[in-house]
Amino acid sequence: MPHVEKHAPGSFNWLELGTTDQKAAQEFYGALLGWQPRDFPMRRNFNYTMFTLNRRIVSGCYPIQKGQPAPPHWDLFVAVDNADETAALAAELGGAVLQPASEVVTFGRKAVIQDPTGAVFSVWQPKEHIGVGVVGENGTLCWADLNTGDRLRAKEFYEALFGWQLVPGKDKTADSYLHIKNGEAYIGGLLPDSHRDKNAQPQWLIYFQVADCDASTAKAKDLGAQVFTPPMSIENNPENALRYSVLADPQGAVFALFTGRV
Repeated sequence: MPHVEKHAPGSFNWLELGTTDQKAAQEFYGALLGWQPRDFPMRRNFNYTMFTLNRRIVSGCYPIQKGQPAPPHWDLFVAVDNADETAALAAELGGAVLQPASEVVTFGRKAVIQDPTGAVFSVWQPKEHIGVGVVGENGTLCWADLNTGDRLRAKEFYEALFGWQLVPGKDKTADSYLHIKNGEAYIGGLLPDSHRDKNAQPQWLIYFQVADCDASTAKAKDLGAQVFTPPMSIENNPENALRYSVLADPQGAVFALFTGRV
């Protein structure tokens, strides 16, 4: 399947797991998705983990330090040509710049942004590190959904910031699930109120492609994951070919599994 040498601006190009137990996370995702960990010592006395799949980088992992308020979670990154300019534009559009653009060693330039509805994401201006090195294989990032109570505000913000198009499916209304188009590529969606978790704070949910959503969900549960949404079929697809589930890993980081083509 496709190896990635460059990510188009506006695409999801990286993801990082912040966790309270790095070793346990390595074992869980290794067993579930076939990832192999490689640790790199950092300056502040911790290791940064690069996860690989068939020798191609698929994600990163870092330890949440004691005293940090964030629970275990997945961070989603969007590719940009200029992190400083994107962060400035996000602020003009009503977002909050939680971490100004800064150099990450020689790998790239990063900024952390909170959209006007409260969902947090990062932007990545690549240098030596382009981000995810493979797509379209089981065990790789394949999709991301935004869960927010203010869909119109989110739509306006992301379309202006990244040039995305948030559009309903064929014969659907603006109140339905909105597909995120980056250029001609469909990369994610905006959940309708009928499908979103109204008790959850606004957030991005990442999806990993697997061969069999039901089998992988059962395996994840056996490995200690919590299942929030058991395997379900997506509406209006033939023979239940598209299935997903939503889980939390043993430390509490939420993610989804998906079977089918997006």
